[in-house]
Amino acid sequence: MSKNLVIVESPSKTKPIEKYLGTGYKVLSSKGHVRDLSTKGKYGFGVDVENDFKPDYVPMKGKTSVINELKKEAKKADRVYLATDPDREGEAISWHLFDALGLKEENYDRVVFNEITKDAVVNAFKNTRKIDKNLVNSQETRRILDRIIGFRLSKLIQSKTEGSSAGRVQSVALKLIVDREREIEAFQAEEYWTITGIFPSFEAEMFQYNHKDIEVKTEAEANEILDKLSNSFQIEKVDKKVKQKQSKPPFITSTLQQDASNKLGFNARKTMQLAQKLYEGVELADETVGLISYMRTDSTRLSQTFIESVYSFIEDKYGKEYVGSVKVMKKKENVQDAHEAIRPTSIHRTPESVKPFLSNDEFKLYRMIYYRALASLMKNAQTENTTVIFDNNNYQFKATGQVIVFDGYLKVFKDYEDIKDTELPPFDTYNSKVVVAKTIEKTQHFTNPPARYTEAKLIKEMEELGIGRPSTYATTVDILKKRNYVTLVEKKFVPTEIGFEITDRLQDCFSHLINVEYTANMETDLDKIAEGKMDWVSTLREFYNEFEPAVQNAFHEMPKKEAEKTGEDCPECGSPLVVRKGKYGQFVACSNYPTCKYIKSEPKERVEICDCPNCGSKIVEKKSKKGKVFYGCSNYPKCKTAYWDKPIGEKCPNCGEMLVEKKSKVKCSSCDYEK
Repeated sequence: MSKNLVIVESPSKTKPIEKYLGTGYKVLSSKGHVRDLSTKGKYGFGVDVENDFKPDYVPMKGKTSVINELKKEAKKADRVYLATDPDREGEAISWHLFDALGLKEENYDRVVFNEITKDAVVNAFKNTRKIDKNLVNSQETRRILDRIIGFRLSKLIQSKTEGSSAGRVQSVALKLIVDREREIEAFQAEEYWTITGIFPSFEAEMFQYNHKDIEVKTEAEANEILDKLSNSFQIEKVDKKVKQKQSKPPFITSTLQQDASNKLGFNARKTMQLAQKLYEGVELADETVGLISYMRTDSTRLSQTFIESVYSFIEDKYGKEYVGSVKVMKKKENVQDAHEAIRPTSIHRTPESVKPFLSNDEFKLYRMIYYRALASLMKNAQTENTTVIFDNNNYQFKATGQVIVFDGYLKVFKDYEDIKDTELPPFDTYNSKVVVAKTIEKTQHFTNPPARYTEAKLIKEMEELGIGRPSTYATTVDILKKRNYVTLVEKKFVPTEIGFEITDRLQDCFSHLINVEYTANMETDLDKIAEGKMDWVSTLREFYNEFEPAVQNAFHEMPKKEAEKTGEDCPECGSPLVVRKGKYGQFVACSNYPTCKYIKSEPKERVEICDCPNCGSKIVEKKSKKGKVFYGCSNYPKCKTAYWDKPIGEKCPNCGEMLVEKKSKVKCSSCDYEK
């Protein structure tokens, strides 16, 4: 029987896909990317900038054996199917596999499926294609751009500041945070007052005088108005309107990350890890299947097959009156519409039915994805909105109410929407046109500065501005935190001193490149490359010819931050000692480096544990080369007594070896004795 080799990215996909395809197919995993740019050549780019930016690819760490194994299996196969993820990154991985395995055009196919279900996978194998080189060129251009910008700017930042890296997208994201913080610092609060009528079952706030908007700036003004008011309010107007409340479209990557943060408390990285698991496959009672469609997408489109199945489901479960229509969303710039929105692979796999097979967090995320997709195809909710205008000595007050008259999509999505009934008395049926307030209150307020970015708000801003791609948001946010460029205060980003410094230095020299407009335009260019409308080499050349001279100038013009002096002098040459930053943190060294290479060694505190049972010296706490704590003799290397677990200084009554603390118990380091 002929043997077909299928290569996917994730090991967790191999089992269900092999089962779907049946005999004759062997499914193996590349375990993600297999190759990346080397660090050879000019500035370590791994790219020959003088020769049309020709990339030099090498196997990634630990992937040589994977490539060799796949190459061996490919030689035995009659046909090789490259079934990596359905996006540009997945397309690039397929091309790397094609090239690294030495495949031939006539004996391979590219397979793309948006969900890991039997129907989707089997259908994909009936509609194979070849690798789309335009998509590959776009992804590789992105990789080369990020390598060039990252390497050059990071080297510059490391030599001039206390920072450790800079990048095409991360530096723009950091600038957004820094700019917002400066807006907050420059903000001057303004005082204002509100005047509210307090009634037994509702409140009404003053908003006009003689039907013209009014602002109350001081307490004196508020007191002056209060003196003119009585507790009797004349009903001037009752306005009732039925309004349509439309559901949101199904999730895309950025909106999923935002809602998971706001409603579930998940950070972007956790959300994507959970979504990846739901996509790749979950073992249910009778099958292993992907529960959601591909989770890296910025399209709100749904397949007609899915739409029809949902309409049928809604009619059967909730009634025909709940069947809605597809939400037609205006397509934004830089949107890749290659595959669908994030949705359940089957509307019949309800969250409740799969809950026993999911972790608590997986269930929470799946439930939100499921009901968002379901709600997007349900009828609008309807609310009756009531506005009542009262007059009190020519001052107008307003009270508003809202009542749901048809729940529509809220039938399934009310847990995720902040909506509740606020009912007003039936003023339109009152015989009297006067209502009496219990009291009238004045309240002082101050205007608020712009809010700091939460992770969800930053991702939303990046998406709206066209910075980066959905798949990069989580990584970008992580980098800013890991580099200590921002800290989180009440789940909001606050730039550190280093974050301010790096942003300012980069803006001094690269304001024409490190900005929102340039970064968004670059995304547009990458889209055009993917569509075959722009040449990738020309794009890189135009960028590099502008970028490299700016970097060269920055190395000469950007001042170097003076190292912090400790107040001590070098014992070897007399120059001041300064605090420097190294790979493993801060250290104190001579300011005359590299002429003088003195480094101050900190005295190590010796923690003595007990007497060594073999030589009588002390057993002390030590650290291995990898930083793991162990307990060894201070007389090393003459005495090599050592323990991974902390000794207690007593010997085992059975064998005479040392007793140690192990998992809150005292056990022998040699035999099975337990004290």
